[in-house]
Amino acid sequence: MKLIWMSDLHFEAEGLVLGHDPRQRLQAAVGYIAAHHGDAAACLITGDLVETGTERNYRVLQGFLNELPMPVLPLTGNHDDRAALRQGLPLPESAMPGFVQYRADFGELAVLCLDTLIPGEGAGFLCDERLGWLKRQLDSLDGRPAVVAMHHPPMKLGLPMLDPDNLQNGSDILELLASYPNVLHLLAGHVHRPCSGSVGGIPFTTAKSVLYQAPPPRPAWDWDSFQPAAEAPALTVMEYGENGLTLQQCQFCDYALGAPAA
Repeated sequence: MKLIWMSDLHFEAEGLVLGHDPRQRLQAAVGYIAAHHGDAAACLITGDLVETGTERNYRVLQGFLNELPMPVLPLTGNHDDRAALRQGLPLPESAMPGFVQYRADFGELAVLCLDTLIPGEGAGFLCDERLGWLKRQLDSLDGRPAVVAMHHPPMKLGLPMLDPDNLQNGSDILELLASYPNVLHLLAGHVHRPCSGSVGGIPFTTAKSVLYQAPPPRPAWDWDSFQPAAEAPALTVMEYGENGLTLQQCQFCDYALGAPAA
């Protein structure tokens, strides 16, 4: 079973975002997926689907995503508007009312998609209602393997300018997940950098952005001096089978595509 994982599209129907063309970058990703991974069961997108949460941006975005040969599993990021996303993009029938949170099953593997949005804030949070939903889903799996996907990482990553805007109650979800050994992996976006490791025995991976990458932490930078790193975007191919779960990061275009001139 194969899934495609993209994150942080920051799509805009017109113009550039920090000097990068979100339509060119997304079209390159869609073309790569169609050419090389058309057999995937779904395409997971872990938030920041758009740069600004307007109905038009989601409507135009859906036109690009409709070119994918598989259904899309969208999540909220801090740039998203929950109501506009729910109106503009189809969600599974299992989605929680009022949230972009749901479960998608692929054979014996379940993907639990979480909504970590705090409207108007950069950081994320999982309220008791959403955490309770997650616990009920994990209980109902009765040991079946699961992957948990979200926008805001619930752990510190050693990224000084990014860690403060991660999941505010990350310890709550990590404590919950630690009691379920069937959770194979935790996927997160938001930081625009590829990080991986384990925390509390839970393996995790964060994704590169489809549009632009955050600089590495050294040399030190702040938001006044922020400039995207001159690094190519990537997406991830996730496969689950008898040998377990594998994640393969794939560069789908050069940095120069839609990037500012040197």
